[in-house]
Amino acid sequence: MKPQSYYDELSMQQTLKLRELIRTLPPFAKEFFRAIDTTTQVRTRIAYAYDLRVFFHFLMDENPVYKNYTVIDFKPADLDRIESVDLEEYMEYLKTYVSDDKRMQNTERGIFRKMSSLRTFYAYYYKRQLIKTNPTLLVDMPRIHEKEIIRLEADEVASLLDFIEKGGDNLTGQKRMYYEKTKERDLAIITLLLGTGIRVSELVGLDMNDVDFKNNGLHLIRKGRKEMTVYFGDEVSDALLQYIEGSRSKIIPREGHENALFYSMQRKRIGVQAVQNLVKKYARQVTPLKKITPHKLRSTYGTALYEETDDIYLVAEVLGHNDVNTTRKHYSAMSDTKRRQAAKKVTLREK
Repeated sequence: MKPQSYYDELSMQQTLKLRELIRTLPPFAKEFFRAIDTTTQVRTRIAYAYDLRVFFHFLMDENPVYKNYTVIDFKPADLDRIESVDLEEYMEYLKTYVSDDKRMQNTERGIFRKMSSLRTFYAYYYKRQLIKTNPTLLVDMPRIHEKEIIRLEADEVASLLDFIEKGGDNLTGQKRMYYEKTKERDLAIITLLLGTGIRVSELVGLDMNDVDFKNNGLHLIRKGRKEMTVYFGDEVSDALLQYIEGSRSKIIPREGHENALFYSMQRKRIGVQAVQNLVKKYARQVTPLKKITPHKLRSTYGTALYEETDDIYLVAEVLGHNDVNTTRKHYSAMSDTKRRQAAKKVTLREK
């Protein structure tokens, strides 16, 4: 039997996780998840389930009307009993609360997402006339303040790659052995992230046959299972070949992981968290004042590409943004910088 692909296996695991989460929600919520099945990704539905679970636990823990409820007692009619003041209390609650003995906190973005999930949930039942009111439309959504784009400058990129290549010079013993064992892999991973701008979720899903050295291209499965080829330069090609012909060729992979491009120390396909950790580990040594993550390396690539091409549509396509406005929002500050620089080039009178 043909082994399942990484994405098929991931989809199956996420589907099982979603079913598990739906069982922790009121029984009538199944209708909502069934309705959005064909229009959303399973990761999105999992996020909805987590967010809605917080809402119903808030009602049971904080609202006297529902203090004797269990989650299975909720009916659609209970949604009609919620007023805008209850939702304002919920937004205040979301700032910090206790869940499973853990202290949870939400930034304005976290609160915005949870309220968006609740709006979508309410909209479904209101549209189908299963409830008479929709109080989520009467509550102002949190204002989102745009974050500064954190990225590496050109000299920081060079320093990061140099450090990965030579950072083991001062190490001894076990640390030196671990560094030598992972150096080629880590250099290939970070060079690939910096040289293509792919998402970390796309990187961990790469198989050996997804790399085309003849055309310097990567076959990617992007969000929504959209297939695309992303191209890379010679520096990326050199780093990948060094890893594939070097340390990777010595690995005997675990069963079911034979096709993976990048491996963990357990000889399995490397995971998202492992990549996040190794990026933070190296970046901390080079740019301790910047919190660098794989997504920041993606921003670094997007910035460099936009500076070179001045083509926001090309950047959007390469980064896999479905909406060019997403790209424009992230890189509009650079346009402002270019306009400022251009203004200084116009001379009215010679000094």
